[in-house]
Amino acid sequence: MRILKTVPAEDGFFMPAEFAPHSGCIMIFPHRRDSWQNGAYAARKAFAEVIGIISQSEEVTVCARFDDYDSARGMLPERVRVVEMESDDSWARDVAPTFVTNGRELRGIDWGFNAWGGLEDGLYFPWDKDNKMARKLCDLMRVDVYDKRDFVLEGGSIHSDGEGTILTTEACLLSRGRNPALTKEEIEEELKRCLGARKVIWLPSGIYQDETNEHVDNICAFTAPAEVVLAWTDDENDPQYVLSKSCLDVLEHSTDAAGRPIRVHKLPLPAPVTITAEECDGLDDMNGEPTRIPGERLAASYVNFYISNRNVICPQFGDPRDADALRILQELFPDRKVEGVYARDILIGGGNIHCITQQIPAVDNGVHI
Repeated sequence: MRILKTVPAEDGFFMPAEFAPHSGCIMIFPHRRDSWQNGAYAARKAFAEVIGIISQSEEVTVCARFDDYDSARGMLPERVRVVEMESDDSWARDVAPTFVTNGRELRGIDWGFNAWGGLEDGLYFPWDKDNKMARKLCDLMRVDVYDKRDFVLEGGSIHSDGEGTILTTEACLLSRGRNPALTKEEIEEELKRCLGARKVIWLPSGIYQDETNEHVDNICAFTAPAEVVLAWTDDENDPQYVLSKSCLDVLEHSTDAAGRPIRVHKLPLPAPVTITAEECDGLDDMNGEPTRIPGERLAASYVNFYISNRNVICPQFGDPRDADALRILQELFPDRKVEGVYARDILIGGGNIHCITQQIPAVDNGVHI
């Protein structure tokens, strides 16, 4: 593995869309007891269900801590690869590499990670194990890696159409805890240089109460070139309405890098999901303080789905709108089977199905892990 100091775009590399073919997927076995209630038992069952679906059409590698290796190996299908690797938490989207390709070769980008805001408003400390994972995974896969640890970014804060357009949110990328010395224009230029993009569409906001500073992958995602789904509510009394409406206004007046208008498909949000006292009791404290409070609203969204080679795996919340979300996504992905996974036990940790996965793009001479 080479650690590269060059620029991906100048080397001819770009970030493919998630709906492009994959050679694999990376996930991390959940373990953090102040994120996942009751020793992460329920979360592990939900992760295992997601892993089982993805592994039907992709090679899945699951990273597990030393203490959790036997549990992971015992729960997961034989076709799934389990490797021992230490981590601080289990959000593969944000700590695994962002993969770029020139169509023939795969490379990773090792961004700086500071737990979604560092000492300004990050969610835990320390985060050094997570910050080392991208480079370790590239070493494991024998792919070269771009050293971008000087630029703080999480994979959940960007979405690519694979044709030169990137989606992100101002709430996240302009937050004080990430790259405060850089202007919006400088951050945009860095995204273009690293992801091989020609245009960045800045959405103002994300999902209400999203503690990542409102990652884009929870509110809006490309489903095809020039087409997106947007998390939506018609309830003008819901704080989310203003956030979603601000994004809709931007998208309806935007074109992609090829000059095409963006077609927006509204994906209804579930009714507000709040954490119960019983669920809070199952969580360990962090430094003597609770990590969740009974009645706290969680950032539930159907947009937080994963597109595998054969399936779209969508969160479900036991809400009447669950079926609507599956129906809409099936219409948008007619060549894939849309499957729902009850994901409340993932959501309690702060994210959802897209957050716990990181796709590995397929290339002509692809690396399979």
